[in-house]
Amino acid sequence: MAVKDRDRFSTTTRIRLLGEQTAARVYRSQTKRQARRSRLTGRAALLALVLCTLIVALAYPIRQYVAQRAEIAEVQRKQERTRERVEQLRDLKARWQDDAYAEQQIRQRLHYVMPGETGFVVIDPNAAKQSRNDLGAADRPWYANVWDGVDSSDASDQ
Repeated sequence: MAVKDRDRFSTTTRIRLLGEQTAARVYRSQTKRQARRSRLTGRAALLALVLCTLIVALAYPIRQYVAQRAEIAEVQRKQERTRERVEQLRDLKARWQDDAYAEQQIRQRLHYVMPGETGFVVIDPNAAKQSRNDLGAADRPWYANVWDGVDSSDASDQ
């Protein structure tokens, strides 16, 4: 036993025992860390799966909601433009109810004259050709459009 006791107190034996104890502690701490890490990984995977499921489940309804809000905004803008147009047309209708405005428009658009007045139309041949090309049918007097129609139909017969 004396050899064993001496062996037990020897530096080599103590260092070997210390190394084994340290190795055991390190091994235990590594297994605990790995166990904790594996639990966190499982929790993280579950959390990621739940989040992905929520995103996929909510993506379509959110997209529909945003699209419908944009559509509602567009319809409201269109409704506002329509209201403005209705107001413009009401104003125009009220103006046409006034005889002075109607007479002014008839004189301007149809080149009518009142009894006792003499109407003149001055034609510059160069200006007439240029104005026919520059102005659209809506901007020229009505009789110019009629005469152009007669000229074009006469030219197609020849």
